[in-house]
Parts: sequence; C-alpha cells; structure tokens
Amino acid sequence: MPGAPVGDDDLAALVDGRLTPERRAAVEAWLAEHPDAAARVESDRSQRDDLRARLAFKVEEPIPSRLRIANIRAARRARSLSQLRAVAAAVALVALGGAGGWVAKDVAGTGQGASSSPVAFVSDAVGAYRTFVVEIAHPVEVRAGDEAHLITWLSKRIGKPLKAPDLTGFGFRLMGGRVLPAGAGAAAMLMYDDDSGTRLTVYVRADKGAETAFQFMREGEVGTFTWLDRGFGFAVSAKADRDRLLPIAEAVYKDLGA
Repeated sequence: MPGAPVGDDDLAALVDGRLTPERRAAVEAWLAEHPDAAARVESDRSQRDDLRARLAFKVEEPIPSRLRIANIRAARRARSLSQLRAVAAAVALVALGGAGGWVAKDVAGTGQGASSSPVAFVSDAVGAYRTFVVEIAHPVEVRAGDEAHLITWLSKRIGKPLKAPDLTGFGFRLMGGRVLPAGAGAAAMLMYDDDSGTRLTVYVRADKGAETAFQFMREGEVGTFTWLDRGFGFAVSAKADRDRLLPIAEAVYKDLGA
C-alpha cells in the first residue's frame, strides 16, 4: 500500500525492481530522509550488478539439453517405466531361482569363450559415470573444443595412443574428458551427450588379464559394455538398453581396440 511504512521487504523489492511505480515513489521519498538506509540500498545494488557481471557468461551458455522441460518430462516417464520393469524382473528372478538358478551376466559373444567378469574394473567405470554425468558446470576437465590437447594428455597419462571415437552417427557428440585415478596408474574418460540429454562415457585404463569378448552388465539403470584387449580395459556406459548400446560399443572397439 502506498501509505504503509517502509520495511526491509520494500528495500529488497526496490533493488530487484519489483515495486509498483506508486510504491517505488513512496520508498524513494522515504530513502531521501534516511541516508543510512539509502546507502545500504546502493550497496545492495552494487553487489547485485557485480554478481550479474560475474555470472554473465552463464547467461550466454545454451541451456543443457538435460534441463529442458520436455527432456525432464521424458526422463520422469522413463524412470516410471524402469521401475515397472524392475518389479517385473524381480518376479521373474524369483521364478527362475526356484527352477535352479539364473544367469547374472549377458555376454555379446564374438566367437570367444566367456571369461570371468572384471568386476572391479566395471565398478570403477560405472562409479566414474555416476559421479560425473550429473555435473552441470564441470562434467569434464578438458572440453571438446580443445580436443587435440585432451587426447594428447589422456594418451600420455594411460600409456596408450587414444582418439575420440566419432559417435555422431548414434546421435552423441563429444563433450570432453578427464583423467581419473586407477590404482597405481590412471584411467581416461571421454564423455558424450545427445539431444535428449543422455550422457555416455568411454572409460579406458591399463588392465591385466586375458582378452575377453564384449560383456554387458547393468547396475540399476546404467548399462555397460566392457572388454579387455591388449593389456587395456574398456567400458562404455550410459542409461541405455543393451540393443542401443551394443553398436556404440562396437564402434568404440573399432576406433580404440582394433
């Protein structure tokens, strides 16, 4: 109300530009008679302008696809569907358990015999995926715009010549990558995303053991294809089903493992 006493809410609204013209005139007239309050308002305005200047670069950045309303709604529908599938899977496992056991892994064979799953390696790859795909400001350490430096750096750290697999044919663009700890050595992780906000990681590190065929594993809603080849372990992880992820893993294998 125009005749109401001026309070802190009025001063904050003045700084934010939320007062009606009539109330603004009344507050400014009051400030003219209260220099201490007027000085505090000017200080608040200065802090506001400084904060806006510091964060101006964020305003210019495109809204991440994963934060768009349509994609958020789609993700919610997908989670609901995933929960229904989990219930159905639990019922099926109970039935299979009574029939004498169930298969805990899915091997996409290449003619080789299935070896034991590199559980620790997969756990590290999925852990890295879960840690960094949720990051908005810093999902990667070096962005795709500096790809040459990124690939040289990762190759040097893990001791293997790398390249960033081209996954644009599957709708995924390179975001960048980072170095991660891996026991006494280091691991490399490349991150991709698509227009729907789905993020995918390619994880590579030195790993002992016999060469393996592709192995598909699922931890919650995260699917991972992993394999060992020529002294290195590879993992491709995403919130995607096996059928979508398999051709992507094959493309990564051709680029990195062949």
